[in-house]
Amino acid sequence: MIEAQALTKRYGTVTAVDDMSFTVAPGRVTGFLGPNGAGKSTTMRMTVGLDAPTKGSVAVNGARYVDHGAPLREIGVLLDAKAVHPGRTARNHLTAMAATHGIGRSRVDEVIDLAGLATVADKRVGGFSLGMGQRLGIAAALLGDPQTLILDEPVNGLDPEGVLWVRRLTRSLADEGRTVFLSSHLMSEMALTADHVIVVGRGRVLADAPVADLIAAAHGERVRVMSPHAERLEGLLRERRATVVATGRDSLEVTGLSAAQVGDAAAGASIALHELTALGGSLEDAYLQLTADDVEFRSAPTDKNDNGAMASRHEGGSR
Repeated sequence: MIEAQALTKRYGTVTAVDDMSFTVAPGRVTGFLGPNGAGKSTTMRMTVGLDAPTKGSVAVNGARYVDHGAPLREIGVLLDAKAVHPGRTARNHLTAMAATHGIGRSRVDEVIDLAGLATVADKRVGGFSLGMGQRLGIAAALLGDPQTLILDEPVNGLDPEGVLWVRRLTRSLADEGRTVFLSSHLMSEMALTADHVIVVGRGRVLADAPVADLIAAAHGERVRVMSPHAERLEGLLRERRATVVATGRDSLEVTGLSAAQVGDAAAGASIALHELTALGGSLEDAYLQLTADDVEFRSAPTDKNDNGAMASRHEGGSR
């Protein structure tokens, strides 16, 4: 379990984390979401003792990270997969880590196999691809068979098979009763992986709720409609004060009217429809609504169909 109480971090006049309180419970996968600059990485660094809070506290399994006698056996951490000496082999890196905690070589072999590294275990890490580096970072996090996992962007650089492996791995660890806390900018992946999410913006907690509840609270029913007369239908729906985005030559996405209302309007104007689908809310919808005022990096729409609705783009800056 991870418990943060009034956690605050200031760098001079800049407040990176502002009075955050939350609990990451065992037995479920908890996602940690927020725009760049929201304070996610700073919060994770304070959780594992790499940064000291300005005030407040954060405990893992009932104690501060620095107070655990054998932290690898309590908390597995992936914050920067590239923080490995490039001249070491994967096996040597894991063996050196294991030696600091009295972990046997058999466990090193286990996590190498688990992470799919057997064929490259004796190669130098400096020659690893981004995805293989991620696998090594996850193997290191699992080395002590910890009760709590903290993974920052664990699927970064992984191919589809690797993404599926991480999804199944985190799910199985949570099902064993462990605490799994992970961040990602991939909303679709988080929606498939997480049971619960904590959304932050500008250092504050904006939401702390089950994924299903967050999606249910996202407002704005959307309707996908296809018609050979899409342009005429678009004008008709705009007259009814709907927001309409052309998503293709013959396809529209409509908000502000229900599927029944769109169908009735089309029928009244003798406009043929080839598809009429009510689209439920998504985690991405909920996330964008929650963080609309807390995006640090914002760029202009890329084309006429954006209408400013999706103006925020996640850059590769600080988190």
